[in-house]
Amino acid sequence: MPQQLYFDLPSRISLGADDYFVSEANASAYAMVNQDAIWPDGKLVVTGARGSGKSHLVRVWQEQSGATVLPACAIDPDAPLPDAGARIAVEDMEQLDQGAQEYLFHLHNHLKSSGGRLLMTAQSEPAAWPLTLPDLASRVQAASVVSIRDPDDMLLHAVLTKHFADRQLNPSPSLISWLLPRMERTFAAAGEIVAAIDEAALSQGTVINRTLARSILDKDWSVTD
Repeated sequence: MPQQLYFDLPSRISLGADDYFVSEANASAYAMVNQDAIWPDGKLVVTGARGSGKSHLVRVWQEQSGATVLPACAIDPDAPLPDAGARIAVEDMEQLDQGAQEYLFHLHNHLKSSGGRLLMTAQSEPAAWPLTLPDLASRVQAASVVSIRDPDDMLLHAVLTKHFADRQLNPSPSLISWLLPRMERTFAAAGEIVAAIDEAALSQGTVINRTLARSILDKDWSVTD
């Protein structure tokens, strides 16, 4: 019997404030990002593993403050500086192009002198970023750092639920509870497992249930009963 054809529809990722779940693992980061008036020198670094919700948290801040969000890898070194007092977020600082470092140095100083705010995100702390401009390195390393820790049960449950919801899927709560103790306990694994379950359900033309989830875990992740 030929394999069923299916359409792999893109997920619609919800990044609103109401979709951000707060637990002990991310409470400190959430609180600091939403109190930019108290950031020392007007700057803050948020670190966290891949898939930990850094981008979602940036969008929450953007929604609240009207900030401009810049991917570090796409900064135009010839772009004009923003208005005085602007709020700027730079995501994935490890990917900052060498040619954009001088621009970010001037952006940092401009925001600091004009009462603006600079939010930066990365998987690692500033000392590990591949910065070759000493003046920029010293300034970002002086920023306060707040981390999103590895997920606790509450947050991991919420992350799984959100990944399913972003794909317009609504598995039973018991399935998510079943997955929790059997999966790798990382944010990235949560997204990968949900994507694999969704793809398998589409290709096999079956409902999402424990049998399907077990087959995915048996294939790519070890299962512990």
